[in-house]
Amino acid sequence: MESLCVGLPMMCWPFFAEQQTNCRYTCMKWGVAMEIGQDVRQEAVEEKIREAMGGEKGMEMQRRAGEWQQTGLRATRPGGRSYANLDKLVADVLLSGGGKSSQEGFSSHTATVQ
Repeated sequence: MESLCVGLPMMCWPFFAEQQTNCRYTCMKWGVAMEIGQDVRQEAVEEKIREAMGGEKGMEMQRRAGEWQQTGLRATRPGGRSYANLDKLVADVLLSGGGKSSQEGFSSHTATVQ
């Protein structure tokens, strides 16, 4: 997901764990990636890379990745959702525990990350 923070589309070649889910979301839901798939011959991979870098689908992926970048920037600026949630987490967990046991220092509030 780090590539979306700087507005770069991705090439996915998932193997295990959460990589399959990440690939599905980035390729099919968000439109910011291409899956290499099972055909990993040089020519096939080269074709995917050329499409991602200069083809119509690649340009659309770059546009969408830029939109995600802007969303992330807005969320992490003062007043943004991520910024506010981090402030809330610090206030609820770290600053409210003065002199209490570790369990008592935790608030019942939950942060919402979107």
